[in-house]
Amino acid sequence: MKTVLIVDDNKEDLRTLKTLLESHDYKVVSEANGVEALINERDMGKQRLEEALQRSERALLATIRAIALTIEKRDPYLSGHQRRVTQLAFAIANEMGLSGNQTESIRRAGLLHDLGKIQIPVEILSKPIPLTDDELALIRTHPQASYEILTAAEFPLPVPNVVLQHHERIDGSGYPAGLRNGQILLEAKVLAVADVVEAISSNRPYRPALGMARALDEVHQNRGVAYDSDVVDACVTIVAEKEFAFRSEW
Repeated sequence: MKTVLIVDDNKEDLRTLKTLLESHDYKVVSEANGVEALINERDMGKQRLEEALQRSERALLATIRAIALTIEKRDPYLSGHQRRVTQLAFAIANEMGLSGNQTESIRRAGLLHDLGKIQIPVEILSKPIPLTDDELALIRTHPQASYEILTAAEFPLPVPNVVLQHHERIDGSGYPAGLRNGQILLEAKVLAVADVVEAISSNRPYRPALGMARALDEVHQNRGVAYDSDVVDACVTIVAEKEFAFRSEW
C-alpha cells in the first residue's frame, strides 16, 4: 500500500523525499506552503460573517422593539398589546411545530402588526364609545399602512405580508382584501387568532376586559369558519391545558 506524504520546501523534507523516492515504497505529494493558512483564513472569514449576521439580527430586533414601543406610547390601551400578541402567537406556533423560520417571522410580525396605527389619530384609538362607520373604516386601513411602511423599509419577507393579512379571515370576511383560506399565509392565521384572543381578554377604551374564557369561546365558535382549525386547537391547548399566561417581559 502506498503512503502519501505532504512535504514543505526545506532541507529536512528534501532529504526525506530523496530517501523515499529511492526506496520506491511511497507516493510523495509535494504541497505549496500556506495551505493550512488558507484554511484558517476561510474559517476566520466564516466566523466574522456569522458574527456580523448576529450583530445585524440584534440591531434589527432592537429596532422592532423601539418601533413597537413608540406605537404603544401613543395609546395607553395599546400598551403591551403587541408584546402579548407576540407571546401568544409564538406559543401557538411552537405548539403546532412550525419551523424556526416561520416562528421567527411570526415573532417579528407580532411586534409590528399594528405599526400602521401610527397614522390613526389618538382620539380615535382611545375613543371610549363605539366607533362610527367612518372611524372604523380608518382603523381598518392600518394593515395596509403597516405593509407599506415595512416594504418601503425593505423589511425581510414574509413579515410585511403576514402583517398585511393578520385581519383576514378564512371565510373571506376579513380585511383589507377579503382573502380566503388558501390565500392567507399560515403565519397570518396564527397571528389573527392571537390578536383576537388578546383583544377580547384585555381592556379596551369602550369596555373592560372580557377574560380569557370568553376569548377562547369566541375563536372556538368560529373554528373552521373565520379562524384556522389547527391554529384554534393549538391556542386552546396551550391556554386551557398548558396554562399559558401573558408575561410582562418581551
